[in-house]
Amino acid sequence: MAKPKLFVMPQTRSGTVLWMNEELGGVCDIELVNLKAGEHKSEKYLAINPMGKVPALVHDGVAVTEAAAICATLADAFPDRGLAPAQKDPNRGAYYRWMFFAPSCIEPMMLDKLGDHKRENDAAAGHGTEKSVLASINHAISGKDFILGDTFSAADVVFGSTLNFATMFGAIEKSGAIADYVDRITARPAFAKMMEANTNFAADLNLS
Repeated sequence: MAKPKLFVMPQTRSGTVLWMNEELGGVCDIELVNLKAGEHKSEKYLAINPMGKVPALVHDGVAVTEAAAICATLADAFPDRGLAPAQKDPNRGAYYRWMFFAPSCIEPMMLDKLGDHKRENDAAAGHGTEKSVLASINHAISGKDFILGDTFSAADVVFGSTLNFATMFGAIEKSGAIADYVDRITARPAFAKMMEANTNFAADLNLS
């Protein structure tokens, strides 16, 4: 069986799936997509992702886009790595909840804040308010090491990657439980390997 293939570009959201790959022990082949050279607009790549965005995954002939969906797919493809609760595990719901909360709520709230975008009707925004998003984040991580308690999972890769990005750019204050969580997950060896890979890929593409 062919290895899963990740299509990535350094210094993008690809970092999330590259981190996931490292947590799994490097199970994927990596193909760089040079956005600056327009490779994401090639006929070949648009056949994988018509949006022309990275990252993307091709596994068993099926293309998967969106970082959270890619991480969930890879976790299920390699169940022996223990990065997803079993189908009938009661934690499966919480795992999905917080994995998809990150791109659905944290990221749009962050972009609103960084872009100084004021909404006239907060109720019309599916991601809610900054206050409600922060309350949910703290609910998810307070009093435990990881999203599922003592067990690190793919949900932490997605949730943690988004939260780390938000704190780096000042959209969310890095303090209290948030600071503890971000520091804990970014201290993982797989995160360090992802950062090293990102640096090497950037050098391969002559990115500054």
